Amino acid sequence: MSDGAVTMLVMEIGDHIAALDAHGKLLADAAEQTGPDVVVPTCPGWRVRDLLRHLGYVHRWATGYVAGELTVMVPELSETEQLAAGPADDQLIDWYTSGLTALKDALDRADPAMTAWTFLPARSPLSFWARRQAHETAIHSADAQLAAGSRPVFPAELAADGIDELLIGFLGRDTVRADAGQAGTATADRAAAADHPRVLEVRAADTGQAWHLRLSPDASRALATERGDCSDRLAADCTVSGPASGLYLLLWNRADLASAEAQVGGEANVLTDWVSNMRVTWA
Repeated sequence: MSDGAVTMLVMEIGDHIAALDAHGKLLADAAEQTGPDVVVPTCPGWRVRDLLRHLGYVHRWATGYVAGELTVMVPELSETEQLAAGPADDQLIDWYTSGLTALKDALDRADPAMTAWTFLPARSPLSFWARRQAHETAIHSADAQLAAGSRPVFPAELAADGIDELLIGFLGRDTVRADAGQAGTATADRAAAADHPRVLEVRAADTGQAWHLRLSPDASRALATERGDCSDRLAADCTVSGPASGLYLLLWNRADLASAEAQVGGEANVLTDWVSNMRVTWA
């Protein structure tokens, strides 16, 4: 589809399922390499066992909606409850892998016309769950790879799709807490910031995609987001550009500017102030 002057790539459901499977296996491989007790630097307070328990729970939670076609939100375990659950360390990887396989199989078997509860706009419930779990898993695979001392790199199309999910999906909501897995918020005080918003432009150089964020005057909150080149209407206070993979990691707080290979033009504090306030937490 086209949005403004920039072509927006669209990943299909099968592409998201394949990404879920591939990056889920990368996570398991990294966890096997590190062992369960290694610190996860991008998830403060977590060790690899916590990453496995969290994602093993999330995959099972998502499978319930897909396989059961649940149309109402099911109460979730809190983060503390998730991390206290799950099997012993010597069984964690197998337990995690079985949950990954069950989710992939449920998505593969699902009727494209299925109904289920969702929390972000999507072409269909199946499209939503495949996309959300692909990126939930991909970002956490980056966490595991970083814990193992590796540098995660994503296919450009997947990374750009993940940027779009964050900026248009999560931040397009009236209240969003950008969450690594579930619904979340970056609260927007729109009225207070209407007169003097800051504009942040994000450009993925390798895919040709762009997004514009209208931020509060102190750049701590996203007020609105748009796809495409809006330069005829919005003068960017700050532009960040680079490969989609690096920007994906940067915007999800998994990389700094240098490791993201990103370039910043204009007022760099607009980007840093927003990113420093944009946190991924379980909701």
